[in-house]
Amino acid sequence: MIPQTFKEVITLDDGREISIETGKLAKQAHGSVVVQMGNAMLLCTVVSNYTAADVDFLPLTVDYREKFAAAGRYPGGFFKREARPSDDEVLTMRLVDRVLRPLFPKDYHSETQVMIQLMSHDENVMPDALAGLAASTAIQLSDIPFETPISEVRVARVNGEFIINPSRAQLDEADIDMMVGASADSVMMVEGEMEEISEEEMADAIKFAHEAIKVQCDAQVKLAEAFGKKDTREYEPEVEDETIEKKVYDAAYQKCYDIAKAGSSKQERGLAFSEVKDEVKALFTEEEQEAYGKLISKYFGKVHKEAVRNLTLDEGIRLDGRKTTDIRPIWCEVDYLPSTHGSSIFTRGETQALATVTLGTSREANVIDLPTYQGEETFYLHYNFPPFSTGEARPIRGTSRREVGHGNLAQRALKKMVPADCPYTVRVVSEVLESNGSSSMATVCAGTMALMDAGVQLKKPVSGIAMGLISDGERYAVLSDILGDEDHLGDMDFKVTGTEDGITACQMDIKIKGLSYEILVKALKQARDGRMHILGKLTDTIQTPNTSVKPHAPKMVTTTIPGDLIGAFIGPGGKNIQELQKNTETTIVINEDEENETGVVEILGTSQEGIDAVLAKIDAMTFKPEKGSVYEMKVVKILDFGAVLEFVEAPGNEQLLHISEMAWERTNNVTDVMNLGDLVDVKYFGFDPRTKREKISRKALLPKPEGYQSKPKGNHKGGGNKDYKKDKE
Repeated sequence: MIPQTFKEVITLDDGREISIETGKLAKQAHGSVVVQMGNAMLLCTVVSNYTAADVDFLPLTVDYREKFAAAGRYPGGFFKREARPSDDEVLTMRLVDRVLRPLFPKDYHSETQVMIQLMSHDENVMPDALAGLAASTAIQLSDIPFETPISEVRVARVNGEFIINPSRAQLDEADIDMMVGASADSVMMVEGEMEEISEEEMADAIKFAHEAIKVQCDAQVKLAEAFGKKDTREYEPEVEDETIEKKVYDAAYQKCYDIAKAGSSKQERGLAFSEVKDEVKALFTEEEQEAYGKLISKYFGKVHKEAVRNLTLDEGIRLDGRKTTDIRPIWCEVDYLPSTHGSSIFTRGETQALATVTLGTSREANVIDLPTYQGEETFYLHYNFPPFSTGEARPIRGTSRREVGHGNLAQRALKKMVPADCPYTVRVVSEVLESNGSSSMATVCAGTMALMDAGVQLKKPVSGIAMGLISDGERYAVLSDILGDEDHLGDMDFKVTGTEDGITACQMDIKIKGLSYEILVKALKQARDGRMHILGKLTDTIQTPNTSVKPHAPKMVTTTIPGDLIGAFIGPGGKNIQELQKNTETTIVINEDEENETGVVEILGTSQEGIDAVLAKIDAMTFKPEKGSVYEMKVVKILDFGAVLEFVEAPGNEQLLHISEMAWERTNNVTDVMNLGDLVDVKYFGFDPRTKREKISRKALLPKPEGYQSKPKGNHKGGGNKDYKKDKE
């Protein structure tokens, strides 16, 4: 029996269509949908347990996977099975999670799993832009409690025009690449990279994306109604007790307010809040603590949050004593590590990042092998967040999703400032050594200085700042350079990076509904003032990129050779290139340029002498003598029938001088005319079709003896033709 399906179609402004369909696949899931755009198809399912987990948070898992079969490809490597998610898949999971999570009820603690998989790929459709729509639609088709439909779109600007969900080819031409997540009423998430755009241009892009999202949210509502909107399930809410709540509030609020106002350090502040919490617990009997311990902790957290927020709204004072626009004290240093190719330290308040730069050849490029995209990155950044940076001891189990996300943001902030003609593959690594907010922005600042220290000729330095927001619905305060606590207790985390001329990347998470564009633009402009202040600290430390790499860092020279010489340069089994690398202490990489029929040769080495030796070898191979010209050549080998000569101006480029071309007189022995090491002038005649080799002659430069006559040509002992002098009289 063919199942009944339900379908809604969303038409974009340019006529392309997105369909959302349910009823055919994965019907045992609590909600499932197939989203299709072109030939790209995603299946999304959602399942949530009917019993709550014994935790005080929402155990939500968002999983996004691109199946290789979707693109008609095999997984790479020995194991022909999809394994751990790629960084790009992790980034898509984070994008979806950040929009979904705030819309579940705060007291909903059931294990919830959203699974999205790409089942069919279309090279003209970027599937990550459809993942948010798929996740929200699946939830709308279920009975899971969820506040309102959302969706996500990618907005790009190509030739001044905004495009929703562009193809990868269009994205390559765009100066804005931004993912926006929103409900019909509120923008909730923004992340992207830009080419130095203004704050107003960014706000315009967000507005354009939001209009498209409203249409997609409406389509979800229509599909759920047609399918038969399920009643939202009942679940056991958290226990509430007004008496306990009032007792905690009365005992803790003013003390928390006073601690917040004291302007102490993170450690001192944390200790003081813990002492107040212990005092509050002591107000309850052991039996009450055992019965209501979680509730007491919950209410204390609520009081703590309210006190900190009210301090800022009432008095304009923040946890560390700053005003809303103040930036924490900054100190910077470059060239800190003696053996790296570039290094820097950036410290802002209690946040510190140590960045290193490593320079390499194209062989060190980051290879991307996904079902939807294959390519290489010659600039990439890795972000590490060890537990000691927050004074914790906890297990380290590989790279976290957070590390992937923060590293990607910093990479996007910097990559467009690396010039296209940079010959190196560049790897930046940020080690976060202290963290109290904005470690990803500290990474951007440290990365900028480390790149400049390494001699990478950045177009412009980049700085970054994390902004926050506290609002009670009527009043609001935009906070510059937020602390970790302000991120946790606030209503917005908005990271902005850029140069003095515009924004290069952003990441925004909004935790309240109905954020006005007026507040958004104010936050952006306040962020610019902060960025400029921080940028000044960076350029005070290192004003311009170093003009050359460090003495111990590899120098890179790139040149080309004709495609037909690549084999000869490499040699049989790589013999020639391996010997050349060994003798010159260099690394040589050859990439074929099929379009121009050439080989692009990268020479990497710390010794300029070694690099020059490789260049000389290439010059010798590619040297083309001109027909009719005279060249000085050196005798490098003596044969029975001639001598092998090497062009003095192109060592290694050799030609055979036949014995018959050495002199007008008959030459019985080569050594009668020349010996090893002699310098000889010869004339170059080009290719000789008779001998099928290039011809050079010494005798052509000598005066012909008087009365000279040539004999008929015949075979000669040496394997060639010979002219004879005139017969004896």
